[in-house]
Amino acid sequence: MNLDNSYARLPEGFHASVEPDVVAAPSMLAWNNDLAVELGLDSLAEDEAELARIFSGASRPAGVQPIALAYAGHQFGHFVPQLGDGRAALLGEVVTDAGKRYDIQLKGSGRTPYSRGGDGKSWLGPVLREYIVSEAMHHLGIPTTRALAAVATGEAVYRETVWPGAVFTRVASSHLRVGTFEYFAARRNTDALKTLTEYAIDRHYPEAKSDEVPYVAFFRRVAERQAELVAGWMAVGFIHGVMNTDNTSISGETLDYGPAAYMDEFQFKKVFSSIDQHGRYAFANQTPIAQWNLARLAESLLLLCDARTDFEAILSEFPACYDSCYLDLMRPKLGLMDNKDGDAELIGDWLKYLQDNALDYTLSFRGLATRIDASDPARFGEFELRWRQRVGNQATESAEVVALMNSVNPLFIPRNHRIEQAIQEAVAGDLTVFRDLNVVLAQPFAEQPEYAQYAEAPEPNERVTQTFCGT
Repeated sequence: MNLDNSYARLPEGFHASVEPDVVAAPSMLAWNNDLAVELGLDSLAEDEAELARIFSGASRPAGVQPIALAYAGHQFGHFVPQLGDGRAALLGEVVTDAGKRYDIQLKGSGRTPYSRGGDGKSWLGPVLREYIVSEAMHHLGIPTTRALAAVATGEAVYRETVWPGAVFTRVASSHLRVGTFEYFAARRNTDALKTLTEYAIDRHYPEAKSDEVPYVAFFRRVAERQAELVAGWMAVGFIHGVMNTDNTSISGETLDYGPAAYMDEFQFKKVFSSIDQHGRYAFANQTPIAQWNLARLAESLLLLCDARTDFEAILSEFPACYDSCYLDLMRPKLGLMDNKDGDAELIGDWLKYLQDNALDYTLSFRGLATRIDASDPARFGEFELRWRQRVGNQATESAEVVALMNSVNPLFIPRNHRIEQAIQEAVAGDLTVFRDLNVVLAQPFAEQPEYAQYAEAPEPNERVTQTFCGT
């Protein structure tokens, strides 16, 4: 595999060596060949049996040094000083020709020193969910970790009942989290914190090194990436579900898809996660929570530099930075090709209309594009008339506006009921729906008549109202 492992070369305390379990009968469920080509790993697929052994953890290629990463985190607002990879093993890093590093990590490969009594395993459901949703996020153009492989282990995993076991292979720009910085800050280990921050700057934001205060420049770039990321989530109706600081990637990628979900009918305060009983991570709360998480990073970095004023300024600017990113995404979704002062209010009124009428978020945007030149009664009420007037005042042909809207408003998203269907059928031995979803979600903006059923909103009896972490 020709992997490097720069993180394994960091001092003791950053990670622990692990030995992934040798499972009974590994077999491939899915292999992302397009991603494998990008990473230069496609030749591994020439031997499928060995491929399954590698990505179940049963076989260790030469040079691979599996480690579990140490980190802490605020979970639902409460600080936990010792977390870490409890069921994951970082095999190493692919280094591209351009010099960019990508972590290759197994999830569900067995116990680690950070398992806290858990079995370190994953059952099939969370593996298929993360595979589907992370790849869908990528094809929607939103930064995310990605899915390289899913492997059935041939073993049983015990949760509320007995499930088939599986291992997921995740690819990330890195697995550095806000919680990684909190881990060393909580221990007042400034030497390790300095090492970590300089490693993060070198790996993700090398331009910060030329700034007068590199730590401030680093924090600013992390904040900008978070604003861009959360704006992307909000634009497609995505709810992360567990925005703890240990799930907040400093690279600005979507990390961890445990109870994540896309909305069907729109609600500002929508919550899916079964463990988010007070709505801390509800849809409309994601932006202030991102700012709250960034404040925890700033607190950690204050141990390295006296830059409180700078950090506070960056945090105070975060809402405006987010608003700019969000409007840049939402204007084209409504076919607005120029910027006008009332656009934010128009967008807000559209969302309120969707909520008041319990309309499907994704399909309503696609439906709106068909209403530009409509002569029949307005499908979307008084809002539609105002919107048509706003769009009609642009010096742009209607067909061009429609093309723009359809290029940024997906027709296909990973619907919760379809994911559940894929999991249930896969448990029964049928991967058809899982494979169909991966095909259709690779082209989310395109009409695909042969897969039209996957664009449909759920019937009342199909609705999924809760999602679960899976650990």
